[in-house]
Amino acid sequence: MPVAVYILGLSVFALGTSEFMLSGLLGSIAEDMDVSIPRAGLLISAFAIGMVVGAPLLAVGTLRLPRRATLIALISLFGLGQVAGALAPSYELLFASRIVSALACAGFWAVGAAVAVAMVDKNQRARAMAVMIGGLSIANVLGVPAGAFLGEHLGWRSAFWSVGAASAVALVGILARIPRIPLPAERPTLGRELRIYGDRQVWLAIAITALGAGGVFCAFSYLSPLLTDVAGLDSKWVPWVLGLFGVGALIGTTIGGRVADAHLFGVMIWGITASTVFLTVLALLAGAATVAVTLSFLLGVSAFFTAPALNARMFNVAGAAPTLAGATTTAAFNLGNTGGPWLGGTVIDAGLGFSATAWAGAAMTVTAIALAAVAMRLDRRTPPRPTRVVASVAPAADSAAEPVRA
Repeated sequence: MPVAVYILGLSVFALGTSEFMLSGLLGSIAEDMDVSIPRAGLLISAFAIGMVVGAPLLAVGTLRLPRRATLIALISLFGLGQVAGALAPSYELLFASRIVSALACAGFWAVGAAVAVAMVDKNQRARAMAVMIGGLSIANVLGVPAGAFLGEHLGWRSAFWSVGAASAVALVGILARIPRIPLPAERPTLGRELRIYGDRQVWLAIAITALGAGGVFCAFSYLSPLLTDVAGLDSKWVPWVLGLFGVGALIGTTIGGRVADAHLFGVMIWGITASTVFLTVLALLAGAATVAVTLSFLLGVSAFFTAPALNARMFNVAGAAPTLAGATTTAAFNLGNTGGPWLGGTVIDAGLGFSATAWAGAAMTVTAIALAAVAMRLDRRTPPRPTRVVASVAPAADSAAEPVRA
């Protein structure tokens, strides 16, 4: 892996911490802003909506712009969004700051994923994406629990300030280590990239990703109140349990990244199946603290075990449009991160309780399994796609990058 790919993973650490840290801050934000916990949960959906909308729009808007300069601009905008959130005097302004941060995060993911995949051969795509997703996993191991800890002791705003500082560190890393990457000799055109949306396998990949991710985050978004109100844990244990989810995510990403290139559909189907089982058990036994804590870890493993395969699948079916492929994957994950918390908030508002979010999440993942089986069946019936070069980047000083082949 080129060093630049690891720098992108480091940057994703800051992005991921901001995206998921609210799961440990909902109670304090709701109290400070005088809103209900489900309404505070909409801040998670606001970020996800910004990602869904921002990924394709910014991918299209930056299609012909220099990659390195685009990454610098986006991580800078993201950091400013964190500062705005830390200073927000009202729920409405905090909501707006989350959308701005999400737009920048979405653009960074889309461009960063395209850059990472362009630096490696086709049979290393899942591993390259695993490095980037590894930054997200470490965010769940360190960043999210640290945010919850800061929120518990210094107030939720301190978590936003900390992510702003992490964004500044990421900016320095990009300036120092990301090389100037020239655009392909054959300049990308919007019309050619948009043609990927005529492929039913692309839409299946979107749906599988959205439902698989959304099912887990339907429950994870409300994990903090579930642990305290249902499992009976003291709030001081919440950061540690969130960290345990992150450890599971890191383990899942590492294993999934190593096996997904060779067993892509197997990783997708078995990983989502495992998530379904864990969500069902959580719904049934959420009142047992030991079980809830153990399942938090296992859900981290299963959810992130599938992530490299889901990313690689999109690049395989939409390889002729690498920028929009990365943007579409980002949007798909965040469709799930939008729908999951919304569905979870809906069942809570209906009076079904926090444990019902796990039942709702399991319903989403079961649907994802069915669609993955359909995609696998169609893939086996479809002749192999012709191999052709679609993009080329100059190698970094310490790596031998090759053309992307799809």
